[in-house]
Amino acid sequence: MSELQQNFKTVITSEHKMFDLHLRETFEYRDLIVLFVKRDFTALYKQTILGPLWAIIQPLLTTIVFTVIFGSLARLTTADTSGDFIIPGFLFYMSGNICWSYFSGVLNATSNTFLNNRATMGKVYYPRLVSPISTALSQLISFGIQFSMFLVFYSFFWMKGGTSIRVTPMLLIIPLLILQMAVLSVGCGIIISSVTTKYRDLAMLVGFGLQLWQYGSPIAYGMSMISDRIPSLMWLYMLNPITPIITTFRFAMFGFGYFNLTFYLVSWIISIAIFVIGLVQFSKIERTFMDTI
Repeated sequence: MSELQQNFKTVITSEHKMFDLHLRETFEYRDLIVLFVKRDFTALYKQTILGPLWAIIQPLLTTIVFTVIFGSLARLTTADTSGDFIIPGFLFYMSGNICWSYFSGVLNATSNTFLNNRATMGKVYYPRLVSPISTALSQLISFGIQFSMFLVFYSFFWMKGGTSIRVTPMLLIIPLLILQMAVLSVGCGIIISSVTTKYRDLAMLVGFGLQLWQYGSPIAYGMSMISDRIPSLMWLYMLNPITPIITTFRFAMFGFGYFNLTFYLVSWIISIAIFVIGLVQFSKIERTFMDTI
């Protein structure tokens, strides 16, 4: 009797190559990604009185605090480059805050991928990359709400006049900047999630590390504070991959500021490198994480 030939859609095996990331299979699970996005966004605001309004309230309150403390009291510069540019401090801080809110939100959530989904991952098979991808997309919904709020204030100050805000073709780069933030944050997050399966202490340091990273980025102050005071260390400061993203975002929105193509391309190289390292590490850990988590 000849053996029956069977074609299986999914084959689970112990053999695993370093760069076998199951990207095609992950795309086939796009319906599950959509389901996880709905789950994550709903769970984020579940049993809250204001619901999704918190996506507006949080960056709005943070912007007000930054405007009062760093703008009015500390009088830190809100200029990314020297010149007679007039920019409302409120818009300056809000632009940085909504970008950082998305970046830090994705990184923080992705860094707990294995811990938060261990119950599901231990019982049901699906490509593990579904979880960080759905996290980035669910956080993108909150970013969309915050960006819409920013556009309302942006339009108000622009129509009011008295500022140096200009609408330029650089606005077209905004989607690319959002994509870069997603790539960088997911890459950093899955690296941390891979390590925290064995070393839980690192999970405790994520929040503290994000705070240090925030103040090491031009969110509470303008780039000119660095370029004017310590110009010799400017290149080192720009190696922070989130820095060119923030300054380019402001340059695109306001029509002036600091934009250096070389530093921006370097930030893309760093972001992609971190993302690839994260994918390889993630792919390696996902095989054995249930034994150590």
